[in-house]
Amino acid sequence: MLDNEIKEQLKTLFAPLESLITLVYNESDHPDQQELFEMLNEVSSINSKISIRSSGMKEASPGFYIEKNGRPNGIRFRGIPGGHEFSSLILSILHSDEKGKFPDKQMIERVKRLKGPISLKTYISLTCENCPDVVQALNQMAVIHGNFTHEMIDGGYAPEDIKSLGIQGVPSVIANNQLIHSGRIQFLDLLTKLEEIYPSDSNAESEVVIPNHGHFDVAILGGGPAGISAAIYSVRKGLKTIIVAERLGGQVQDTKGIENLISVVYTEGPQLVHQMQKHLEAYPIKILEHRRVASLSKTKPKEIVLEGGESLTAQTIIITTGAKWKELGIPGEKEYIGRGVAFCPHCDGPYYKGKDVAVVGGGNSGVEAAIDLSGIVNKVTLFEFQEHLKADQVLIDKLKSIPNVTIMTSAKTEFIEGDGQKVKALHYINRQTNEKFILALDGVFVQIGLLPNSSFVKGYLEMSPFGEIIVDNKGRTSQSGVYAAGDVTTTPYKQIVIAIGEGAKAALAAYEDRIHNS
Repeated sequence: MLDNEIKEQLKTLFAPLESLITLVYNESDHPDQQELFEMLNEVSSINSKISIRSSGMKEASPGFYIEKNGRPNGIRFRGIPGGHEFSSLILSILHSDEKGKFPDKQMIERVKRLKGPISLKTYISLTCENCPDVVQALNQMAVIHGNFTHEMIDGGYAPEDIKSLGIQGVPSVIANNQLIHSGRIQFLDLLTKLEEIYPSDSNAESEVVIPNHGHFDVAILGGGPAGISAAIYSVRKGLKTIIVAERLGGQVQDTKGIENLISVVYTEGPQLVHQMQKHLEAYPIKILEHRRVASLSKTKPKEIVLEGGESLTAQTIIITTGAKWKELGIPGEKEYIGRGVAFCPHCDGPYYKGKDVAVVGGGNSGVEAAIDLSGIVNKVTLFEFQEHLKADQVLIDKLKSIPNVTIMTSAKTEFIEGDGQKVKALHYINRQTNEKFILALDGVFVQIGLLPNSSFVKGYLEMSPFGEIIVDNKGRTSQSGVYAAGDVTTTPYKQIVIAIGEGAKAALAAYEDRIHNS
């Protein structure tokens, strides 16, 4: 099952284990039970600290849970964690022994303050690229908290759950038989959502000490390619540097094949981010991950206040917060995310097999999504606001050759209709005739591009009508001492290689201005 190369990698990963980790499987008559047993047996054979045993309990489908030194630690799996979820299994073993990368002390304290007991289930698909992030975050929270259980459930082994809960997208996080989240989400937003559902005891809150992290020469806001580049260039100038980011790697974490990063013939987003993080670790750069900026001052030095109250000051700020997927902003969209509204055709497409769906967006991402979905669903209708599709001609030609695809241009989506459980129809207007139409369907895939993550500087810096921070040819903004780089700016062509260069340029410009006192 595991080839020799993977086994050698696992030997290195598991080498630091100190505690006894037991993978406790349930008995089952399911035909896939042997496959699970073989996987767990192979993983346990890598290191003597890992063992497997039967729980003695019988279940309808394959599943197991994890014990540390003979005690369950809250991590459970229903199904066989292969595909994208194999990394969740490996990390769950490491995290059970408090090995591997954990959030910093302040974030750990926030997790511990959640009011237990907490019991969550996350329904996933092994083809979903966003699911492991959610599974791994919640598994880690279970280890940190102590009164927190989390079960990853492969939807293929729980069709009755999928039907009764009305799940139409993954990952879907369930608490008390209620959907509390569906789709992509970062650790910070997931924790914030849990804090709303499981608020801290008032006594615990009174003991919280919100830190001031001190003063820095340069504060980089954002941890994507531009931010990492700016940080490395800054610290190499001898400047005390900090990165404040929601997630190191940013959008690159979600990028699949990368073939245009010069000198690297092929890599993938997570691999590139791993290399960037290793580069960061070679320098004394302080990193505050899972943070979002609340406000910036215009004083010197500039005060940076984070959501939650943490703060720091810096002589120079470089903003590299990137961009995120745009939403339609129409009624019904947020209400039916995970129940008919989706953003990832690769993750959620299989849930619409044989059904009718719409793709909104006529750029490359929208046309590619429609092409991919056409091989799974019954019918795809592509909606584009403009009179013509904006995608590359080769993609348009391919799309037009597919018989179960309909293209609607000059179409304005008005609202998404549902029955309270799932999407039923999309209402739209023909912009040329002003006629209104209703298209009955089962799902809407939103593919309309990126939105700059710049809302926290609205009114603080000059921005374009699209929300991009306006910069000059050296990354300077309208505010003295504040620079910006990457996808959040007006710099054209949102590419990784350009973001890396722009981050370096902004850092060099900031240093140049610093030594000239300008």
